[in-house]
Amino acid sequence: MYAIIRAGGHQLRVSPGETVWMNRFEAQPGDAYENDQVLLIGKDDGEVQVGQPLVAGAKVQGTVLEERKAKKIVVFKRKRRKGYRKKQGHRQRHTVVKINAIHP
Repeated sequence: MYAIIRAGGHQLRVSPGETVWMNRFEAQPGDAYENDQVLLIGKDDGEVQVGQPLVAGAKVQGTVLEERKAKKIVVFKRKRRKGYRKKQGHRQRHTVVKINAIHP
């Protein structure tokens, strides 16, 4: 079974037992995670339940594992013949969640 959820402005495909990285939200490690923004549910027998826009009564439950930073990306700006160069780095913060159950 899998579900497609809306979380942090993105759509994620999740399955029970899977660990996913989501955009950072306020939570402590060990807190319960629940999301009722379920867009689609796919079952093992091939049946697909599509919401319009959400699947009524469906929710995804999980546990917050940790907060983590992604790898650094380098942002380099330059203008030719002007002597302008600017180098910046950025590390996006994520919340890591283990998906426990999907309730259709």
